Amino acid sequence: MRKADLFIGIIIGIVSTVLGCVIFLEAFTAYHFMDGLQQFRAQHLLGKIITLGAILNIVIFFILLKSNKELMARGVVLATIILTIITLFV
Repeated sequence: MRKADLFIGIIIGIVSTVLGCVIFLEAFTAYHFMDGLQQFRAQHLLGKIITLGAILNIVIFFILLKSNKELMARGVVLATIILTIITLFV
């Protein structure tokens, strides 16, 4: 059960980052999601968009800690670390 909770936390972290990217691109830019990703990738700014999307992970992390889901919260942190490594190479 412990590995399943950790895996669920990783999935939650990645999905929330994608959702944060969608919200940012739709709300604060003139582009739609896919057009914005292509445009920002061409400008080498995709890592910054991923970083802004990962802000949502902070909120989810504290919600999981408040509800005593420590392993899921650890999975969210692990997903954030994975996304950070990906951001370094994008």
